[in-house]
Amino acid sequence: MTSENATEQQAVILGLGAKKRLAFMFETVQQYKQVWILNDDDGCVMLTNEDDDCVPVWPTREFAQAWATGEWEGCTPKAIPTVDWFSRWTPGLEEDDLLIAVFPTEEDDGTILFPDEFEKQLKAPKKKY
Repeated sequence: MTSENATEQQAVILGLGAKKRLAFMFETVQQYKQVWILNDDDGCVMLTNEDDDCVPVWPTREFAQAWATGEWEGCTPKAIPTVDWFSRWTPGLEEDDLLIAVFPTEEDDGTILFPDEFEKQLKAPKKKY
């Protein structure tokens, strides 16, 4: 795939609604066995959705990097293997009362899920279409 095609495909995926991006997220993470976050000097980037603090996650480095603009410009994408996500992140996020913003874009905050819901979806068998 040329970089032009990749950029075009990325733009199409970013233009999808939150539900379709959510499905893309789970398919991609199940395939590559990693979740992408953004890190800064203080650790994992957070965002606030209404009254809830959320950890934003993306399916690939490219989508996480694309979000690293403005106040997040100095952030770097970091891959978390799903095995680590399940063993450390889910319990840690629950303990800290944090939610997950799945695949946010500049237009919307993505789908907000509880850590256990996110993990359950990640572990769910792939749907056959």
